[in-house]
Amino acid sequence: MTINKLLILLPLLALACTAPKKETSTTEVKTYPIGQISTPQGEMLFWLHDETPGHKASFIQLAQEHYWDTLTFNRVIENFVIQGGCPDTPEGFSDSPYLLKPEFHDNIRHIYGAVGAGRDDNPGKLSAGCQLYIVQNKDGLPRLDGDYMIFGQVFKGLDVLDAIAQVETDSLDQPLNNVPMEVRVLKMTAEELTAAGYVGKE
Repeated sequence: MTINKLLILLPLLALACTAPKKETSTTEVKTYPIGQISTPQGEMLFWLHDETPGHKASFIQLAQEHYWDTLTFNRVIENFVIQGGCPDTPEGFSDSPYLLKPEFHDNIRHIYGAVGAGRDDNPGKLSAGCQLYIVQNKDGLPRLDGDYMIFGQVFKGLDVLDAIAQVETDSLDQPLNNVPMEVRVLKMTAEELTAAGYVGKE
């Protein structure tokens, strides 16, 4: 190779070595936090309402801490609600890690499958973070609207809700055989939500 050809080739090699590499662009798929309650009767999945951010954040936090995993559905009334978490007594509510201010919205109602937060008779209608309930009445419970907080909606496992509501209970509405709950938060894509039966605004 002649000197002249070598002088021409060297700058070309330098450019080839320093040319920037193309970055591979990856689009992150959006996911949504979904409540999951696993029981001996099966699994329930429910949407968490963005309109109730305090209750939504509280549920996610306690679920991630496995708060409910040693607790049960301790109050079961067919055609009303199934209720679980801390015991439905003054002592139980006093053990709640904190109380939550109400976040009522006219478009979030006590319909079949609605997930709410229990509370005692406090005048501020503060929810107990430790307890949740699910409406099992298929006609809904409109008399509770504006008094008790709804923060989620079951979209998969309504048959599980009905099965729990039909377990045998004592005079205090407590199941004769415990109904334990394992509570988690799943991250689901829009496609996964659709496949699981969710029909909503997202």
